Amino acid sequence: MTPDVKVIVDTLWVLITAFLVFFMNLGFACVEAGFQQSKNCVNILSKNFVVFAASTVAFWFIGWGLMFGDGSPLVGLSGLFMIGGADNSPETGAAYQGVYSAINWTGVPLSAKFFFQLVFAGTAATIVSGSVGGRIKYFSFVVFSLILVGLIYPVVGHWIWGGGWLAKLGFWDFAGSTQVHSIGGWAALTGAIILGPRFGKFGPGGRINAIPGHNLSLALIGALVLWLGWFGFNPGSTMAADARLISHICLTTNMAACTGLLAATVMSTILIKKPDLGMTINGCLAGLVAITAPCAFVSVSSAAVIGIIAGSVVVVAVILFDKARVDDPVGATAVHLVCGVLGTIFVGIFAEDWVSPNTTGNGLLFGGGTKLLIAQLTGVAAVAVFVLIASSIAWLVIKATLGIRVSLHEEAEGLDIGEHGNQAYPDFVAKKTGFYRTSSSTISGGGIPDESEIVRKAQERAFEKGSAQIQKIEAIIRPERLTAVKSALERVGYPGISITEIDGHGKDRGVTQQWRGESYRVDLIPKVKLEIVAQRGEVDKIVNAIINEATTGQIGDGKIFIHDLQGVVRIRTKEQGAVAVGN
Repeated sequence: MTPDVKVIVDTLWVLITAFLVFFMNLGFACVEAGFQQSKNCVNILSKNFVVFAASTVAFWFIGWGLMFGDGSPLVGLSGLFMIGGADNSPETGAAYQGVYSAINWTGVPLSAKFFFQLVFAGTAATIVSGSVGGRIKYFSFVVFSLILVGLIYPVVGHWIWGGGWLAKLGFWDFAGSTQVHSIGGWAALTGAIILGPRFGKFGPGGRINAIPGHNLSLALIGALVLWLGWFGFNPGSTMAADARLISHICLTTNMAACTGLLAATVMSTILIKKPDLGMTINGCLAGLVAITAPCAFVSVSSAAVIGIIAGSVVVVAVILFDKARVDDPVGATAVHLVCGVLGTIFVGIFAEDWVSPNTTGNGLLFGGGTKLLIAQLTGVAAVAVFVLIASSIAWLVIKATLGIRVSLHEEAEGLDIGEHGNQAYPDFVAKKTGFYRTSSSTISGGGIPDESEIVRKAQERAFEKGSAQIQKIEAIIRPERLTAVKSALERVGYPGISITEIDGHGKDRGVTQQWRGESYRVDLIPKVKLEIVAQRGEVDKIVNAIINEATTGQIGDGKIFIHDLQGVVRIRTKEQGAVAVGN
């Protein structure tokens, strides 16, 4: 192959794989949207859409130079502020001017190098989106993405891929288990901690309240898109059409994904007694993340083992993050952080020199000793310290200036309405299950909104009621207050309850939303109707309990109706009257 033809083939390979990595934005959007509530779907999709645009601007303006510019072992100092410098590809014959020496090993045009690295930077920012979903302000997330891709990501990138101190130490991360996934994971972890959990996610005594995602079909589609994109992510990192190596990387990548998927399925069955689809999806992604660093350095057999370990660990990690009260709606910290760290360490354990000669050498299990493993552990620790500190500072500065968390009312209603003024499913009513509890013991630091944001009227009242000994109470309330109301009813005691999801409106006649700048009216709003039959003497305490927990102070809190009942019959015993009320 002549030099000119090789440059053309290599460039096509690099660009096609970059397109696949870019396509992973769709996968992340679908996974994250599927794993979150329908009321936040527009917000999640919008964040995943805008993040690549923000990443492009930040990486173009300063990130590329900081990452690949020649400079010190800590940061690039040349070629800053917009891509520039000589194109060193053989087809141009241009003499390389020493601006981006660290990426001179591949002969494709400078623009191809930049675009390929750009899609990786965008991926790191996308990882953060899911972990902070359901409660972060939209523009605060955009600002953080600019900081992450413009400053934090490229500094670490210079250490690893830009000829910096970790590269000189002998640290290897072929396609980014640390450089992409761990950076995104550490930033996501700090964001989730500083934001605090979604209101109602955790209860007293270590109780974890499940908040299921609204569309597992969407999540599975996203996972398959990501799996496809990884065949650009890992093999494309050769940045040359090396037939043997890219074929091998495809096999190791796919093997780890498959064994990760299977291992997570088995582990979830063991730990939670069911083969949970969400865990299975995360197991597949865990295997892909873990093989990203070692994919060009390990055998296919080792890749299978790597996937098994990662798929098993991610299930445990998801559970442990919940127990640690870190609210990550999509499990991104478990997938990208934990398995990114594992994948980086696995290079030091499973690497074999024959796969990519004259690179890593052999790892611990193949007679290479501990030198490579120590270098990998050093890199993991250094990146963790830097990203934790830098991202924490970024989050805290944004919190102090722009604010990072939406109001409690907006969170309960959904970020789609509050942040964007529209919904993902306007053509049919998407029921909103809030899972909110209002006991003060459920509220703890980290930016969690407290009950002072809700207008509470806790005094006891007496209510007008009919003369019959048996009364029927009908309460129409906001869906997001249902769990709180049920908890209050349990505290005061009640004989039984029926709950119906309904649609309707009061004198407010619904809500106004917008689509492409045009306003439209939604006049049927999701509500919940509670029906309770009780003896006359119990009515006041039941109605007070409902009012105290259903009140938000906003129009649309609902109404309570109290009716006389002429008769009640218990079907099982045929008892009638007051004795038939209750269990």
